[in-house]
Amino acid sequence: MSDYCKDFYRGRKILVTGHTGFKGGWLTAWLKLLGAEVVGFALPPETSPNVFELAEIQRDIVSTFGDIKNLPALLAVFQRHNPEIVIHNAAQSIVRRSYREPVETYATNVMGTVHVLEAARHTPSVRSIVAVTSDKCYENEDRSHAYREEDAMGGHDPYSSSKGAAELVVSAYRRSFFSDAGGAAIASARAGNVIGGGDWSEGRLIPDIIRSISADQPVRIRQPYSIRPWQYVLEPIRGYLLLGRRLWEEHQKYAGAWNFGPREDDAIPVSEITRRVIALWGKGELEIHSEPTDPHEATYLRLNCEKSSTGLGWKPKLKLHEALEWTVEWYRKAYEKPNSCRSLIDCQIERYMSIANV
Repeated sequence: MSDYCKDFYRGRKILVTGHTGFKGGWLTAWLKLLGAEVVGFALPPETSPNVFELAEIQRDIVSTFGDIKNLPALLAVFQRHNPEIVIHNAAQSIVRRSYREPVETYATNVMGTVHVLEAARHTPSVRSIVAVTSDKCYENEDRSHAYREEDAMGGHDPYSSSKGAAELVVSAYRRSFFSDAGGAAIASARAGNVIGGGDWSEGRLIPDIIRSISADQPVRIRQPYSIRPWQYVLEPIRGYLLLGRRLWEEHQKYAGAWNFGPREDDAIPVSEITRRVIALWGKGELEIHSEPTDPHEATYLRLNCEKSSTGLGWKPKLKLHEALEWTVEWYRKAYEKPNSCRSLIDCQIERYMSIANV
């Protein structure tokens, strides 16, 4: 695995959708460190502050602001830049927002995925496509069962069901348009709850905790007993990079769905995550604040990642306590010295690469 990704991605043209977001920003920063030529297509950042601007993600890439719901604009970017690998990361990714804006959520997550795949199939240079969906794509029965890739798609809320629908879109396009042995190959990647520095999204646990602590306000949580598969942001991104190369080299062998989640004992309740972050920061007060009118959120969610382990050689490298330490370290330094964010991202990526032997 030594230099596995570096040797492959150096000089390759990669199109990343959603490069202005939290996970997309980290992915783009990593690709730049690997020497890739990155083309980004996404809406402008939605929050202020945001990792895209603070960490200067736009430097040394081709960055285009646009909406994946706009097929002509997306197709024009594909045809102008002729990417070799596509990592589709753009999405409406907030569960509670999906209750407020269901039409926008389905339009972005379902038809947006259709548009990306449609643009890719009309671009001969594309050899591999990684479509990032979510662990919430499964029909969640609220039990401790760890979901495998062959389990049924579903979703109680608009966000979750839109991700299940996006998986069906990927499957249909794979069988209809991306099944030739020598053509482009497509895989979907289902990751757990990612944490890391630079996320200021609404309604996400870590950003809510950090905002409350930095404002000297109590940390309010809605679902203290909900269990999620927490993992550091670079863990699933390493999976995406591995998939991108495997699809390129061996085509249909790696086409399909892949789970990327943490160790089983790192799936813990929301309340425990909150207490650990407060302890690491050194201040803060936990309050449980739930209302009967709060929208439904699943209590249990775990992933079975045996396929990724045996098929890709992928396993999580950081334990949860390390992921939380890295996350708190990033936010603390970012608040103390905002102009250090670019070096913060690069340093943590390089540290992770040395641990993961990428």
